This record gives sequence, structure tokens and C-alpha cells, in this order.
Amino acid sequence: MDALDQQILQILAADGRATWAEIAERLSMSPPAIADRVRKLEDRGVIKGYTVLLNPASVGSELLAFVFLRFRPGQPYDELIERVSAHPNVLEAHHVAGEFDFLVKFRCGGVADLERIVVEEFRDRLGCERTNTVIALSTAKETSALPIRAPDATAR
Repeated sequence: MDALDQQILQILAADGRATWAEIAERLSMSPPAIADRVRKLEDRGVIKGYTVLLNPASVGSELLAFVFLRFRPGQPYDELIERVSAHPNVLEAHHVAGEFDFLVKFRCGGVADLERIVVEEFRDRLGCERTNTVIALSTAKETSALPIRAPDATAR
């Protein structure tokens, strides 16, 4: 990935709806050249997809919580990953080191909704033996944008 690819990624990260023509104009290139580069970035898996950012409160997901989960020993790891990842209220699920197995980022309607999910769906159905929940009071920053590093001149 060269500096031009990085510029394209920065533009798309800031505005995923930017057209090839808009990107081309900003970078003094032709739209077909930009389209070709974007397709190559997609083919290589650098660009995994495109999405829309929703206002959580407008879709009934006001509560943001981070829940550490520890499962009973012997639980099938692949099945846990699949079931945790498939849950509609789970935004992120990370296998972590330490006393817990997973750190899960939830969005849901409120505390009662979170309690139902954690108790009924994770403790009772999946065999979660211990949890630790942190509820966000407010959010100072929430983004899916990644820092894009300059190409390493030594890696050729």
C-alpha cells in the first residue's frame, strides 16, 4: 500500500459515500484510476465493507455497556465465539487475557434490557459463570475509523 492508497483510505474513512469522481478531484487523478485502486483495496481485503452510522438513541439503543464474561471451563470455544458474535446487541466481542474470557460491547434499550440479555441469554443459555458490567454514562468519542500509518520504506 502506497501513500496514494492511504490518502484514498483517509477520504473514504471520513466519508464512505465519497464518489470516485470526488476522490479523483481531491487527489488530481481520473475517476477510473481511483475506481481501479479502490477495487484493488477491496480485493486485497484492506477495505472490508461500507456501512452507515446510526444515532443509537433514535433506534432504541440508548444504553452502552461493556461486559466482561467468564464461561465455565470446558465450554466449546468456537461455539461461544459464534453465539456471542451473532447476538444482535453485541457490537464488539474480544477474547481477552486475564480473569475473564471475553470483553463484549453492548448497545440496548436500557438497564432492564441489559439485565435480561446478560442473565437469560449469556448466563443461563451459554454457561457464563461470572460477569463484570461497566455502563457508560456518556460517550466522549466513539469511532470505527482506524489510524492509517505511513508506508514503511524498509518493507519492500
